[in-house]
Amino acid sequence: MKKITEDLVKKFYKLLVQCRVCPRECGVHRLDGEIGSCGAGSEVKVSSFHQHFGEEPPLVGRHGSGTIFFTHCNLHCVFCQNHEISQLGIGTETSLDKLAQMMLRLQELGCHNINFVTPTPWVPQIVAALAIAQKQGLDIPIVYNCGGYESIETLRLLDGIIDIYMPDIKYAYNKHARKYSAVGNYWDVVRPALQEMHRQVGDLVVDKGIARRGLLIRHLVLPNGLAGSKECFEFISRDLSKNTTVNVMAQYYPTFKASEYPDINRRITTREYREALEELQRAGLESGFRQTIDTLFRTIVPEWTDDLKDEVET
Repeated sequence: MKKITEDLVKKFYKLLVQCRVCPRECGVHRLDGEIGSCGAGSEVKVSSFHQHFGEEPPLVGRHGSGTIFFTHCNLHCVFCQNHEISQLGIGTETSLDKLAQMMLRLQELGCHNINFVTPTPWVPQIVAALAIAQKQGLDIPIVYNCGGYESIETLRLLDGIIDIYMPDIKYAYNKHARKYSAVGNYWDVVRPALQEMHRQVGDLVVDKGIARRGLLIRHLVLPNGLAGSKECFEFISRDLSKNTTVNVMAQYYPTFKASEYPDINRRITTREYREALEELQRAGLESGFRQTIDTLFRTIVPEWTDDLKDEVET
């Protein structure tokens, strides 16, 4: 992580005046107490921080990923599995000094990285807290764990600060993003954002089982092909790198407001997940993480049987 200067922090805070931290560019003056479309104001809000062992293996290692979960989100996904935090605003206002101490404590516990979960609305405050922690000895990799709906201007300011970018690529169709996440230009935004991330950090570098730097993309398979997996994987292969690490996730389940949308009001089937993996293979992407069908459905349905598996597959 490069040295974060006072001048650099000021550049980030200027983004909060007529807010343009994210692509929504809602234009509110957050430093004067106005609230953005994401729900965020001037004081950073944190839901929790802890050693996390449920992330991808190169992030977790032996001692866990040092996750800090931030409140609010610039996407309004109707199926968000963390909606209490991202949509309902459950969290605690936290000073920059306290946020810095959280990072340092996670480093003391042996975490392999500091993993900012949903950092997008809070980038200026996070950078200011990083500057404090940096002066007190923070020196482990920084992970930017986001929804992929990111401002190029903000990302360019982050160049040299973030070691590992871990964005989602949620949709290949703007109409689906508009319907399920309330952003009508997701596909137009996520592609150049991921290209900028890859330009900064390159493919994922893993040393002795631990991720040190690079890009790791998450893709959640949705029912009825609504995520556009084929187009997402083709973009990654063609415009980023065939060596891009991709986690194809199968844990979708209908929660929050998903019951109001018939097309997403069910879990995915084994066939849908298998088809997504076939598209991944056709795109030539081999680095990453997959779930076996049996592991997937034992996780989803505790009392999993072959008969039930056959029923779901049909």
